[in-house]
Amino acid sequence: MNFEQARFNMIEQQLRPGNVLDPGVLDTLFVVKREEFVPPAHRRLAFADTQIPLGGDAGARMFAPIVEALALQALAMKKHENVLEVGTGSGYMAALLGVHADHVWTIEIDPQLAATARENLRRAGATNVTVETGNGLSGLAARAPFDVIVVSGAVAEAPKVLLDQLKPGGRLFAIEGAAPAMAAALYTRTEKGFSRLAVFETAVTPLTDAEPAPAFAF
Repeated sequence: MNFEQARFNMIEQQLRPGNVLDPGVLDTLFVVKREEFVPPAHRRLAFADTQIPLGGDAGARMFAPIVEALALQALAMKKHENVLEVGTGSGYMAALLGVHADHVWTIEIDPQLAATARENLRRAGATNVTVETGNGLSGLAARAPFDVIVVSGAVAEAPKVLLDQLKPGGRLFAIEGAAPAMAAALYTRTEKGFSRLAVFETAVTPLTDAEPAPAFAF
């Protein structure tokens, strides 16, 4: 398989038509080799518009490429930011965040996935990413406050404990709700609290141990 051609096709046929137009985001997606973070059994799906299963008991999956790209575009990463990711998965999103970050702290609840992510990141040369094992929904107070927090899995709503670990002006990206009606939201910490901007609609796998969104009652 020609991965470079597949990467080019993904960007030109999925991401640009999906309104991913930020040159910095597109450059990052060229630089970080997505196929190196995909389980070998699914490597031919590395650039497909689908969530890729990562194994493990909880059924973790990688975001589809368009979700990763739109998240990066919404966050508008700056140089030398302190970043927290909740839900490491394969380590790919952490590697993308690490291109511009000072340091990325990423937390994975599944020890086997955490070990795989560490190896993927080591092989990719992502020396500014640290993988912690645990439930990231409580954040990482010892390393707070953060400029950026990314929740890499669906939650009912952005946890207040994570929002409280943002710096003033810091941003948090989370996908909220229950399938099939989920919305990706960008929170920004302001002087008066938090602002919320809905940035796109999608449906992704819930984060392990996240509280389910309340069901609609007739």
